[in-house]
Amino acid sequence: MKGAAQYREVQRTAATECINQHSDLVRRIAHHLAARLPASVEVDDLIQAGMMGLIEASRSYDADQGASFETYASIRIRGSMIDEIRRGDWVPRSVHRRARDAAATIRRLEQASGRAASATEVAAAMDIPLPDYLRLMEDASRGQVLSLESRIEDQGELDTIAQGGPTPQQVLERSQFGSELGKAIGHLPEREQLVLSLYYEQELNLKEIGAVLGVSESRVCQIHGQAVLRLRGRLKTFEAVDAGLEA
Repeated sequence: MKGAAQYREVQRTAATECINQHSDLVRRIAHHLAARLPASVEVDDLIQAGMMGLIEASRSYDADQGASFETYASIRIRGSMIDEIRRGDWVPRSVHRRARDAAATIRRLEQASGRAASATEVAAAMDIPLPDYLRLMEDASRGQVLSLESRIEDQGELDTIAQGGPTPQQVLERSQFGSELGKAIGHLPEREQLVLSLYYEQELNLKEIGAVLGVSESRVCQIHGQAVLRLRGRLKTFEAVDAGLEA
């Protein structure tokens, strides 16, 4: 019994040390994630979920797998936060349905014209006022965390590390999707490309991007959402995921 108590104490101490050392990582991920979610999502809830992911990472990390602890922990932390978001059902299904309709409209207009469809054109084709369409763009941006991007980045990478490396099929699928995604992004309007680059590569939040571009955070959210829906309209890979979110 004494040995068991000592073991539990060692575990608690290790968990406390891990949290103290990497709490800033959890907070950074939480704030970056919250920037793309509805205002109703509490950052503190994400941080709490992320701390649990950090503790799990400290218990299951295996340096022999090749990934650094911070890389591995980041994936587990984000995974825990996304699980919390999904359990809370932060993004209504109606948002996914309307976003899918908008993506289909964008695809139809662009196939017919051979150029990028403007927000005004898409709103007219959907027979909704432009302000309503712009709000839809913000909803699409805020709900992006539950899209294909998050599933590949978080769960996919987590599974890969846990299994000690991707299977040949995973390598092929990710290579094909990455190639298609890269080409599609390269054909986006310049401002949409810039927003995606600042957001995903430079990891700026929406407010920071707004400061760079000299526009409001709301406008950045609309541009991001427009880019997301344009990509959904151009990439068939998104269709099955969007349909799954409706189930």
